[in-house]
Amino acid sequence: MTGQELAGYTSALLVGLVIGLAGGGGSILTVPIFVYVFRVPAVLATTYSLFVVGATSFIGSANHIWHKRINLPVAVAFALPSFLSVYVSRRFIVPAIPDPLLQIGSVYLAKSDAILYFFVIVMVLAARAMIRNDRPDRGEAADGRPRYGALARDGLAVGMLTGTIGAGGGFLIVPMLILLAGLPIQQAVATSVLIIAINSFVGFLGDIGHTAMNWNFLLPFTGLSIIGIFIGMALAHFVAPQRLKKGLGWFILAVATYMFIQEVSKL
Repeated sequence: MTGQELAGYTSALLVGLVIGLAGGGGSILTVPIFVYVFRVPAVLATTYSLFVVGATSFIGSANHIWHKRINLPVAVAFALPSFLSVYVSRRFIVPAIPDPLLQIGSVYLAKSDAILYFFVIVMVLAARAMIRNDRPDRGEAADGRPRYGALARDGLAVGMLTGTIGAGGGFLIVPMLILLAGLPIQQAVATSVLIIAINSFVGFLGDIGHTAMNWNFLLPFTGLSIIGIFIGMALAHFVAPQRLKKGLGWFILAVATYMFIQEVSKL
């Protein structure tokens, strides 16, 4: 194993750590790790990301369910339309994207490059949310009555994002659950982990029939990520997660900058 691969496997711990602490965000790191450390093609990297994030979040959500931290009615209201858009985007839309996506004379934009550019945009938004701590304490559902229609609509949008780039969207889900369902932060984080788990597995199922999987690589990486989520959930009881999130936000911004430079250098 090379030093680069060792660093990649070690970073799997960070993926789980962030999901355990913040209810999302760690998934935004998996695609860059797969593409730039392990040299996995971009579209396949999004498939791998869905499996890793799904398995890691499922283990974390089982722990949250055991401790009764998850609001199941809110999770169902958000998740059902989200599952639908994840599966449709993964099964039909992503395979239907032409390659190259755009071609003008000798200049063209490959499908894989377009996905990575979109991913960079999402990473910058996620980093901004983490750095600024965009998590309201109250929202329009502060009266405790969830806005189920708005939750379903936003679930559709998050599902499309998950299906397209292979990220769980936790940095979007948690604020939505606070604003639209009136959940406390801790309950929103726990509910987000469950939604991410099922969203990611649904997206992965949309790929499994037409994608060759390297399980010898994927399972060890996932195992390390699962260890990371237990570390993250343990740290959440003793460490102020907001300070860690801000540092991780700057790290994600740095990774996004690196990705952008790498992609632009190909032009």
